[in-house]
Amino acid sequence: MWQRLVGGMSGAMSVATGAYAAHGLKGKKESYIKVFETGSRYQLIHSAILVATPAICGKRSRAGKIAGAFFATGILLFSGSCYAVGLREDRSLGKMAPVGGFALIGGWLSLAIFRK
Repeated sequence: MWQRLVGGMSGAMSVATGAYAAHGLKGKKESYIKVFETGSRYQLIHSAILVATPAICGKRSRAGKIAGAFFATGILLFSGSCYAVGLREDRSLGKMAPVGGFALIGGWLSLAIFRK
């Protein structure tokens, strides 16, 4: 159940990044702070579903592994890109966000389509 470990660690990190967005990004442009906050919010939401994936799909199910892989990849690419853009104030660093977004969508579709 790697999803529980990865999701829990990711959820903790999202709380930390949310606090950093609220207190540590002062002086940055508001548009970049919003991008950073979006990454944090999406990370928190998808960390929760990543933790819940084994309970939804079954502990060792193929569906749980597929959905979990999509969610973990999506969190890394989407939120990571948002964090890079927000911290560096450089939108060119967000090129992987759409790939991460599609991975997150893939995770949700995997939950909907695949059987245990």
